[in-house]
Amino acid sequence: MAQHAISVLPVGSSPCRCRLTQHEVKLVVVTGGPGAGKTAVLEMARRSFCKHIAILPEAAGIVFGGGFPRLASEVGRCASQRAIYHLQREMEAVALGHASEIVVALCDRGTIDGAAYWPRTPADYWASLDTQPEAELRRYSAVVHLRTPALEQGFDHSNPLRVESAEQAAALDAKIAAAWAGHPRRIEVPSTTDFLQKARVVLEIVRDELPACCRGHDIDVTR
Repeated sequence: MAQHAISVLPVGSSPCRCRLTQHEVKLVVVTGGPGAGKTAVLEMARRSFCKHIAILPEAAGIVFGGGFPRLASEVGRCASQRAIYHLQREMEAVALGHASEIVVALCDRGTIDGAAYWPRTPADYWASLDTQPEAELRRYSAVVHLRTPALEQGFDHSNPLRVESAEQAAALDAKIAAAWAGHPRRIEVPSTTDFLQKARVVLEIVRDELPACCRGHDIDVTR
């Protein structure tokens, strides 16, 4: 028996209470600085929402986790960001190409994030990719920005791919906020000592972006 095409992407696991009624996939970004909790929130989204919601993993995690050299040199940093950008675009293309099966793709970061990690100016980032920030911003229906916690709020060092200190993470978080500032629907979620409270706020925002037929699921913020 042929495998269901969209099974190549992680999708929601909550029992489906709705029928697919939308045929244009929306891209919704969950972003933020290192340690903001994006990965944990997206796992909660997978448990909370139905199979019509696809979860796109972080492209940087795939690139670096797959063995792409993570170099501190300017040449190395530029190469890795271009790889991340192109992988992000291709994952989004997969989601956009399955409009008969999903309605929303939740993206762990988007193409705009690379401007914050680029070692040169943002304008140089866009020129190197032969695109414009305005065109990239238009790709996304909404952007939910989880602010990075300070050290006293529980900055998390457990991810082996995370190399930033709390101070460096805060600086990156500010650059990410600036990069996404031009999006008309950018929603900021401040950090809190109670991460589950923060996660619930994020998931409620995401749920509001779903079509009416997919909003009836209970939010699961257990860890």
